[in-house]
Amino acid sequence: MDIKQLKYFLTIAREGTLTNASKKLHIAQPPLSYQLKMLENEIGIKLIERTTRKSQLTDAGKFLYNRSEKIVELVETTLKELKDFNKGIEGTLAIGTIASTASILPEKINDFHKLYPKVNFQIREGNSTRILDLLNNGIIQIGIIRCPFDSKNLKYKSLSKEHMLAAIHSNFLSSTKKKKISLIELKNLPLIIHVRFKSMIVDACSGLNFTPNIFCETDDVRSMLTWATTGMGIAIVPKSTVNLIPNINLTYKEITNPNLVTETFLVWLNNSYMSNTMKNFLKNAYLNIKTVDNATALLLRKLFFLIY
Repeated sequence: MDIKQLKYFLTIAREGTLTNASKKLHIAQPPLSYQLKMLENEIGIKLIERTTRKSQLTDAGKFLYNRSEKIVELVETTLKELKDFNKGIEGTLAIGTIASTASILPEKINDFHKLYPKVNFQIREGNSTRILDLLNNGIIQIGIIRCPFDSKNLKYKSLSKEHMLAAIHSNFLSSTKKKKISLIELKNLPLIIHVRFKSMIVDACSGLNFTPNIFCETDDVRSMLTWATTGMGIAIVPKSTVNLIPNINLTYKEITNPNLVTETFLVWLNNSYMSNTMKNFLKNAYLNIKTVDNATALLLRKLFFLIY
């Protein structure tokens, strides 16, 4: 018994006669009658009582009719869903993101969801090192991390560049009107920094002939902002982190130093299987992002090994 025989059987039952069913199916009557006979012989029971005027379902035929409708519908739905998977219309996409860019991802996913509402997501958070581990171990398909990183075995695209901000408690504010602050104004003030940005901050301060007063360094942006809310120090964070925690006690000011800029990248493994869902995500949700050229790639790798 195959799906074609079940479809033939259903059509005969619905049309009432072999003649009408053969016209509906666009096949000759003898082959249709033969298929019905083969089906009855295989299961060993009569399904349709045939008369010169009309075909009538037996009790077994009525049972098979009800069951066949469900079987055929399930098969057709399954085939459609498999084709949808093949086109990337359905599926699950696993993405890893660092906490400091967590506010960016929902917007991107929302844009993609409007195009592919049947795609589901698995989201993992962590620092850049953990995201790359998850990527290399096949737990996620795409990562969102910040530079610097080792670009070996990776493909990547630049998502955005953003200025660093000073998250300042009212204890340290002399003026609340200025939207920007110069790095030199942070001289001698206790700073809370991310280990990933330590070299960049120290170098920028060195260029202004002073050594930063690093009160605390950590690898978690949320912790930095939490510490800053206590008034123990000023956190230097990327612009996209502004809404990570309630900031009742904090004022954010852009640091005007041109060297204090960080870049976010979308990364995935080179020469690995790429699902159509993933291809659609990269194609549709990130049409406007900039592909990193070879020179930039080499610079990223040199920067990574210089710092780490």
